[in-house]
Amino acid sequence: MRRVYFIAGVTSVGLGLVGIALPIMPTVPFLILAAWCFGKSHPEFERRLLDHPRYGHHIRLWRERGAIARIGKVGATLAFSGSIIMGFVFMAWPWSLVPLGVAIIALSWIWTRPDS
Repeated sequence: MRRVYFIAGVTSVGLGLVGIALPIMPTVPFLILAAWCFGKSHPEFERRLLDHPRYGHHIRLWRERGAIARIGKVGATLAFSGSIIMGFVFMAWPWSLVPLGVAIIALSWIWTRPDS
């Protein structure tokens, strides 16, 4: 199982790196997942993520309090808003309501998390 967790951790770091370059893809959630996977497979890599100068703080806040930074919440809201607008512009009725429904569910959860 350690190998599976390690592969999942490396994959999550890779997706997080893609998220750095693509504004529509998140970074920190993938790094949180990677830290969890590395905690089960390779504690040294977990420590490196937790000690990262930019992202380590967010990972630790999530672990300790389940907190999401206010700027992350605002960023998610803006990204979902863009998805909703694109859905209404490019999708046929009633499929255009899917992004709105997903946004309502996801943002309701995100905004109930404590602020960091």
